[in-house]
Amino acid sequence: MIPFDLTLNAIALPWDETPSRKHLVTLSQETLLSALDPSMLCQDIALINSKGDYVGWIPHSLLTHTLYNLWQTTSHFYEALLQAVEDAVTVVDQNGIVLSWNKSAEKLYQCDQEEIIGKPITDFFKEESLMLMNTLKNGTIIEHQYNQSRSDVHVLVSTRPIEINKQQVGGLSVERNINDLVRLNEGLASQTAYIQALEQKIDTINANDPFHKIKGRSPELLSAITLAKKVARTDASVLINGESGVGKELFAQAIHKASSRAKKPFVDLNCGAIPASLFESELFGYEKGAFTGAAREGKQGKFDLAKGGTLFLDEIGELPLDLQVKLLRVLQERDYYRVGGTKAIPFDVRIIAATNRNLEEMISEGTFRQDLYYRLNVVSIQIPPLRSRIEDIPELVQLFVQEFSNKYHRPIPTIAPEVMYTFLHHPWGGNIRQLRNTIEHMIILADEDGIHPHHLPNNLLMNGRKSPTQPEALPIELAPQRGDLEELKTIQQALEKTYGNKSAAAKMLGISRVTLYNKIRKYKLN
Repeated sequence: MIPFDLTLNAIALPWDETPSRKHLVTLSQETLLSALDPSMLCQDIALINSKGDYVGWIPHSLLTHTLYNLWQTTSHFYEALLQAVEDAVTVVDQNGIVLSWNKSAEKLYQCDQEEIIGKPITDFFKEESLMLMNTLKNGTIIEHQYNQSRSDVHVLVSTRPIEINKQQVGGLSVERNINDLVRLNEGLASQTAYIQALEQKIDTINANDPFHKIKGRSPELLSAITLAKKVARTDASVLINGESGVGKELFAQAIHKASSRAKKPFVDLNCGAIPASLFESELFGYEKGAFTGAAREGKQGKFDLAKGGTLFLDEIGELPLDLQVKLLRVLQERDYYRVGGTKAIPFDVRIIAATNRNLEEMISEGTFRQDLYYRLNVVSIQIPPLRSRIEDIPELVQLFVQEFSNKYHRPIPTIAPEVMYTFLHHPWGGNIRQLRNTIEHMIILADEDGIHPHHLPNNLLMNGRKSPTQPEALPIELAPQRGDLEELKTIQQALEKTYGNKSAAAKMLGISRVTLYNKIRKYKLN
């Protein structure tokens, strides 16, 4: 129902017995103009109320005048609406003749109203490119569908059939200009391809450095990398020490790739994950029929698989004493026997071992052989735990955020200062592995506006520290009695430890961010 619809009573003249009832069409006073049959428009109308009493009448001339005024009003409203809409609007009749073409359509297609109105729309566009023609033919409704009516114009189209009394009399289309969006998307695609090409070049450059995957700039880590690079050029056995999750296997792989054995296999074996009864056959392999249940063709062991390359023995401290003896014999004699075999096989494998246990204490306790320890520990590399190199945490966080954002197809989120503060002061018992898992957990749960304290796993807030929203007092603080030089040094330390994050640095210093900014300006810090 249009908003200009009226009841007949609203336009009627008072009933005064002047008109002859014989020539009048009688209707209820509540009848709407829109409900009139077209045949009644040329007749005078008498109106009655609910009791059947005559209450008014409408001469056909008054009815015609009223309808004309309503048509004019509706037409002006329609035209104003048509021109106010920012989208391009096209209205055609059932034959595709253009009836309306607003200013936005003129601008989008560079075609004036005077040029197109009254003419078939197919004179200006290819019929197959017009979704409006499909609506005219089939009466279909289209919602926000991408289309190109012309090669240089990109739009989202919505169409509707126009019906009167269930008869289609035309159609309407609304087109939203998305040229800028398409160009922006094409630009982003081009830039993304360019960035990917740069990343490939960087990867190619980094490929020449097997240690490029080890991220960090702390002195302890850089010292470990330097030592690893030196020992990689030799065939010496290496013992890598470090807590669980610090990246011992990453170091072992880098040493292998930087060695003369890089083109040969790198084989890893977790000494703590294999039952003692199976360890010997896993390490040395076995001959066919060596024992009940053995494969007919026998089996190669890790020594066979790693021939010419590197064998990484992770968690070497978990190796039982009797197997330690057998491993020691291989390292001394430089040959080994498969289980059930009698033929000595030359041993051509570099050994890199790793442990998170104190082997020297185990030696004093009698649970690890001293002679094997010295065979493995030609060069020892100590990898520092994450809590002792907190200056590396921001870089690692950003690395893992990017990794898991790409993996889960999420935009790279911002990290709230409170979250970074928590990261910098968590003990990280699981080291880098724990940090990586934490970031993955948070990326999965993160909101579009970033990572906030409520996304932190509970275990990060249960280590005896206060909530990151209420940070505990730290040893780094600003005291009025300190000299400017010492204060400057303290601020620099805080900024370095928070990787330049001023909000986190202010919390660490126990001052407001405004105060920190004033101090930065005072000392002209970048």
